[in-house]
Amino acid sequence: MPRALARRRPLALTALLLCSVGAALAAVALPAVLGSAVDRVTADAAVPWPTLRLAMALTVAEVLLDAAVALLGGTTTAGLTAWLRGATVDRLLRAEPRHGQAFAPGDLTTRLTANAADAATAPVTAAGSVAGVLLPAGGLTGLVLVDPWTAAALLVGAPALVVLLRTFARHTADTTAGYQRAQADLATRLTEALEGAATIRAAHTGAREYTRILEPLTALDVHGRRTWQVFGRATGHSAVLLPLLTFLVLAVAGLRLAAGALSVGDLVAVSRYAVLAVGVGSLTGALGALSRSHAAARRIDPLLALPAMPHRSSELPPGGPGTLELRDVEVIRDGEHLLRKVSLTLPGGSSTAVVGRSGSGKSVLAAVAGRLTDPDAGTVTLDGTVLTAVDTTALRRDIAYAFARPALLGTTVQDTIAFGVSRPSAEQIRSSARSASAHGFISLLPLGYDTPLSEAPLSGGERQRLGLARAFAHPGRLLVLDDATSSLDTVTEREVQRALADRAGSRTRVIVAHRLSSAVDADQVVWIEDGAVRAVGRHSDLWEDPSYRAVFAAPERSQDGTSAGAGDVAEPARPGAPPPSPREDTR
Repeated sequence: MPRALARRRPLALTALLLCSVGAALAAVALPAVLGSAVDRVTADAAVPWPTLRLAMALTVAEVLLDAAVALLGGTTTAGLTAWLRGATVDRLLRAEPRHGQAFAPGDLTTRLTANAADAATAPVTAAGSVAGVLLPAGGLTGLVLVDPWTAAALLVGAPALVVLLRTFARHTADTTAGYQRAQADLATRLTEALEGAATIRAAHTGAREYTRILEPLTALDVHGRRTWQVFGRATGHSAVLLPLLTFLVLAVAGLRLAAGALSVGDLVAVSRYAVLAVGVGSLTGALGALSRSHAAARRIDPLLALPAMPHRSSELPPGGPGTLELRDVEVIRDGEHLLRKVSLTLPGGSSTAVVGRSGSGKSVLAAVAGRLTDPDAGTVTLDGTVLTAVDTTALRRDIAYAFARPALLGTTVQDTIAFGVSRPSAEQIRSSARSASAHGFISLLPLGYDTPLSEAPLSGGERQRLGLARAFAHPGRLLVLDDATSSLDTVTEREVQRALADRAGSRTRVIVAHRLSSAVDADQVVWIEDGAVRAVGRHSDLWEDPSYRAVFAAPERSQDGTSAGAGDVAEPARPGAPPPSPREDTR
């Protein structure tokens, strides 16, 4: 990942590297210039203005270059963080939804925020580390050039410095990875509790949830304390070792001065070079940052490695009726067949209800129909064109979805209805809201359609109606309703069904149905059992089968835990009893 990040900002990182190296070279050259100035003063008793001006220029250059490093480092890291987050979100959205759903929301949030920010610091930290190495290397080189004996004195403690840095880097990497995992666990539990706040309150388990949410704090505390212990030990060892090395170098330099082997200017230079040479201990900060970045990158990598759904550039035939065909479709997840050899034809403009018991594969079939997931075998075509060959924009323009728990995206109510590939007109938005029986409650909001979503308290049924309005506002040739009316009352559902009937012939509809009325109104019913198509036909014909009637007699659970179709589930008909007529079904 660091290389990929570096390729995003090559000019900025090159400039940062050059400024870092320039500042380091200025710092390395300054002791020699100061030493020369001292020698000239002591020898000639005159002020060496050219040498002093050079020292002043080196000092100013170092300060300005360090300021440029700080500025370039901050802006570059911010830009890389934004790019990394964008690239990760883009990969999540390009992958099949099930891949993103494999990560808990809290964990995903942590990866996209804190972990992405840490991972993006790697290129800047690495570029700055070059200067961190040049300074001690330059200091050691300066000692060798001024007096090799002072360099030898410094090298006596070099093995201890190497051991210190290696131990610090190893322990920091381990503790940082553990800290990030505990942080993600805490975020996940908090997100779960926020989503289930009503359930927690109803069960009166707030105290228990409080304990469960904060349980990762123990691990967070352990890893945090261990991190500071590692830093503390490294700092403590450095505080003892580095002054001792400096003292040793200066002691040798003093002896050499007394012996006449060094001048006063040489002693000044040696004292400055000794400080630079023992500055290798300052690399602990850079090593710590690189360790955090590496640990964070390991948490981002699985997201960037998600396989994107392939798309080609084909277009659907213009004016097509929306005929959907599935041929020998199979979906396998974790070795389990969710769909088995499914072959179906849904005529253009027709409505098809998909029924079956919970877990039979209805929602998987709905996902395959609109290419929210790809089958592991078989093909899906819309108006004769294989869905995998269709351009993604064209595909989403012609296929609309409504879900049981729709995500309301956008700033206002109007924005969430308009959300899609193209933005419908204000009149289309209002017309779609009327069709979804949403116009009434929207009109009662403080600002109507311009009401911010954050200020619009919505029930589950109202959220579903906004999701339906969004699907209606983007007319295409295929509409997939995946349990999209499960939270509606019976009267509202009938109004929505009438709106769907008004669109008969203009788009093909696939309706994952739990309620009897949805199956009654459909042109055909696809009965799914254990991932396979058990039967296809009119509801009135399938009703003769007691097993089919049992599908509606057994209460199902929707995604929000409520009984799907409550109040709209028919009792199994007595043998020989006629099927209910759509005209008689007033539920």
